[in-house]
Amino acid sequence: MAEPTIDYPVNLDIDYPEKLDRLSTFFRIIIIIPIFVILGLLTNGYYEKMPVENWKIIFMGGGIVFVPTLLMILFRKKYPKWWFDWNLELTKFSYRVFSYLILLRDEYPSTDEEQAIHIDIKFPDVQNELKRGMPLVKWLLAIPHYIVLWFLFVVVTVFTIISWFAILFTGKYPKGLFDFVVGVMRWGLRVQAYAFLLTTDRYPPFSMT
Repeated sequence: MAEPTIDYPVNLDIDYPEKLDRLSTFFRIIIIIPIFVILGLLTNGYYEKMPVENWKIIFMGGGIVFVPTLLMILFRKKYPKWWFDWNLELTKFSYRVFSYLILLRDEYPSTDEEQAIHIDIKFPDVQNELKRGMPLVKWLLAIPHYIVLWFLFVVVTVFTIISWFAILFTGKYPKGLFDFVVGVMRWGLRVQAYAFLLTTDRYPPFSMT
């Protein structure tokens, strides 16, 4: 698929599969249960507090170290590296599971290997790149993105159903639909990094590229 073209400190790319397995695609909703349970155990507290619409918007980004990070930036102008590493690895794992769920890849999601889902989030220079008060308002400033992404997720759901049938008959995920879905995921990741991971103060672009 096309590489991200916008210069932003958060990016996502997923390798386009030339061939997908029909059998695992047909039973995907069942096969994914074990790894989905693991992800759920890592993010359970978040699901209990947030409505379904919100975790769809940020691609199951629950379990991230959010409030402590907000407080550290606010009062100490510091983002502990190991908190960032946890947030990054959990985000990568979540996206591998989500990508498998919506049929973008055939590899069973790994808990620690990158596989074909490439996520790049730069560790922030907190002293020079992040402002103390911004974490308090980012979630509010990102509301326009939530609205647009909600509608885009409806389209992603429809495209996933169409692609399910396409894979069963042809063994391929339609390239145009694939690029659209990955573009929406890229957009959502940037919003997540801005409003919840708190790794950048740069406002996310309204773009899939």
